[in-house]
Amino acid sequence: MSAKTKVRILNAAEMLFAEQGFQQTSMRQITAKAEVNLASINYHFGNKKNLIQSVLQRYFDALMPLVEQSLLASRTETVHTVLERLVKPVMSLNKLRPDGTEIFVKLLGRGYNETQGHLRAFIMAHYGATISKLIAMIKNCLPDIQDEEVFWRLHFALGSFVFSMSSSQALKEIAESDFHQQVNMEDVIRHLVPFVACGIESGVSRASG
Repeated sequence: MSAKTKVRILNAAEMLFAEQGFQQTSMRQITAKAEVNLASINYHFGNKKNLIQSVLQRYFDALMPLVEQSLLASRTETVHTVLERLVKPVMSLNKLRPDGTEIFVKLLGRGYNETQGHLRAFIMAHYGATISKLIAMIKNCLPDIQDEEVFWRLHFALGSFVFSMSSSQALKEIAESDFHQQVNMEDVIRHLVPFVACGIESGVSRASG
């Protein structure tokens, strides 16, 4: 069974997972869209859980090295500057696939909203070092905030990001209709970053200038 068959399965699963969610997408739908039989999926991935992880792995493998490089360049002055460092790596996913950034965030949103505990374990096992470095840099900006509170703030920040990105098409249409503004995905992210940063930094005194 060829590598092309594997890619065809991944592409079909990715589209269906983003549109319908992991739980709502059946293996039968994936085989029909990919024009393969169930044996092909079992051969390449073993089961649906592994297929879900493989779909996201394509994005994380492209994203995380860029995030790592970006964090090395950051002076970690504020939460805002740390988050700004993530914009270009996230937008680079459009080079991986057409609308790659939007698809990736939709997949993240599906994992965020559905009970997919294996995804968190998979992500931390493969990319935990970079994620831990990012969290540590943010914590360094919040020396007076307890770790538990930082957890909640990051949780809510991720929720805001996932919701805003998943509904980005509606936001773009509203901006055009109500304010006559043509905005793209990056514009939405750059509007979101200062809002999220303020929430994470709430109660933190900032030096003037």
